[in-house]
Amino acid sequence: MEFATYKNDVWGREVIRGVSWDLLWLVVVAAFIAIALHAIYAATQKRAAKPSSEGARVTRHDTIDRLFHWVMAASVFALLITGVLPIVGIEFAWLELHWIAGIALTVIVLFHIVRAVFVQDASEMVITGSDLKEPFDDAKKPGKYSAAQKGMHAAVTILTLLVIASGIVMFAMIDTPWWERTNSLSESTLGLVFFVHGISTLALIGLICLHIYFALRPEKLFYTRSMIKGWISRDELDANHDPQRWSPDESS
Repeated sequence: MEFATYKNDVWGREVIRGVSWDLLWLVVVAAFIAIALHAIYAATQKRAAKPSSEGARVTRHDTIDRLFHWVMAASVFALLITGVLPIVGIEFAWLELHWIAGIALTVIVLFHIVRAVFVQDASEMVITGSDLKEPFDDAKKPGKYSAAQKGMHAAVTILTLLVIASGIVMFAMIDTPWWERTNSLSESTLGLVFFVHGISTLALIGLICLHIYFALRPEKLFYTRSMIKGWISRDELDANHDPQRWSPDESS
């Protein structure tokens, strides 16, 4: 199985066309194998008593951050639906919907970057040496985010920025309400852009499968609830987090 497809340019030279979309099925199968293996492993582990969701509550996610998360999720799913379905043979007028969703994703990500740098504590998402010890020491609890959550965030950040950057270049090459299509890039350069866009999209598909799986696991559902309602209980905080590393405010 190849990672890329090739073609001959106008001069007869072989240049890259883009990613090989045969990899899509490899990514999906690999993701579901990883999910199955983790589910089997988790089923063999002794579960601690589930902390109560009753009683005092603390704020985990502000309203604006929850809104960002769901708008980004909607934009990404819109991009995947409009970008991948035509590739697997489901034809519809997808291009305009695709670039509109791409603009939405770009705007919301830029907003999040500004907020993370100037309003939030960006260090909360930095992977530290202490984070790396968590998987090997059951007594070691994370701060606001675990090592796995930080790793997922870092991977999604890199892939999303690659998708956006390559998407902006591709956007400049098509007809829009603001400009007409140009052919300013060589076929080889444009093919490389298509490859970066495609391979980062495939990697995102795999990560999204894993993200949804972990978000729906019974012991992680309180995190999903916090992304909807904003809070976790004090009991859930004490059971899953180190208060010396994260001491959130009480939720009203």
